Amino acid sequence: MNPAVLQIRQHLTRPEFELSIDIAVPARGITVLFGPSGCGKTSLLRCVAGLERGARGVVRMAGEAWQDDGARKFLPTWARSLGYVFQEASLFEHLDVRGNLEYGLRRAGNAATADSLRDIIDLLGIGTLLTRRADQLSGGERQRVAIARALATQPRLLLLDEPLASLDHSRRYEIMPWLERMRDTLSTPMLYVTHATDEVARLADHVVVLEQGKVKAAGPLADVFNAHDSPLLFGDETGAVLTGHIAERDERWHLCRAAFAGGSLWLRDVGLSPGSKVRLRVLARDVSLTTSKPQHTSIQNCLPCRVDALVADTHPSQALVRVACGQSLLLARITQRAVAELGLQAGSQVWAQVKSVALIE
Repeated sequence: MNPAVLQIRQHLTRPEFELSIDIAVPARGITVLFGPSGCGKTSLLRCVAGLERGARGVVRMAGEAWQDDGARKFLPTWARSLGYVFQEASLFEHLDVRGNLEYGLRRAGNAATADSLRDIIDLLGIGTLLTRRADQLSGGERQRVAIARALATQPRLLLLDEPLASLDHSRRYEIMPWLERMRDTLSTPMLYVTHATDEVARLADHVVVLEQGKVKAAGPLADVFNAHDSPLLFGDETGAVLTGHIAERDERWHLCRAAFAGGSLWLRDVGLSPGSKVRLRVLARDVSLTTSKPQHTSIQNCLPCRVDALVADTHPSQALVRVACGQSLLLARITQRAVAELGLQAGSQVWAQVKSVALIE
């Protein structure tokens, strides 16, 4: 078994479904467990933590067996090097923030130091909160402290069970950049549970989609998100995610150009320096296709592409067309009549006109 992966094999019977999972995911970055409520995401996370035990189970973290029923091995939760962050931040109400963090430090024993705790405090921007009691924190602040306390234990794996679900819209978007910063800064791999596609698009490196206790899709973010039949997306949410960097800024028109493998797109300048890594989200409804290079158009982003696949959309009048722009993929939602009139088929050369681009990090 590759030591650079997290291996999970669990079989667990529930009244609503039967959890039957056998996956291996990278032991780095953020792996998102995605799916509707009741599909088994939290049950799987609890099995990894040792809080539940599935039959014929295996949990092996980067070569270390936490559970191996074949070898009659099962480590209790306290013996597994992991941190667990719940939906509701479970802080000690009788302690201030510093006291909560020091509890995590003590739990780590010799593995943690005061210097590492200071790094975590800086990483999550909670230095000004250290003397506040838990009941004096906002929802977003409580979750940042809960994450910091989990990290203070110096875990080999961090488990996050819908950490933004209890927060309102503004608080969710307040904490998202801190999670992105963790992903890009820490070497600690994370298993992250959510049913929100915007969290998947912004945070995931790898995605596992669950449905009724089974794996419906799994792979790197772009592979799962950009598939024309992706179980992640439906309706107006259907689209593609591109990864790239800021190539240049046009100060006169307050625009910036984001380059990716296969082209580049102009979008509103948000102040990022050239070279900054970014993720872009392009919705299928914002992409149109033409068989000749557009001229005299207000749409600034026009990319030469090749039709990769065509599938029927949810309404019989619509089609989803996946196009390849170099090494990257886009999705376009157009009418079946347009497909016929343009004579589109796999391999057709087209121009994709992108009307809108969202910067998601």
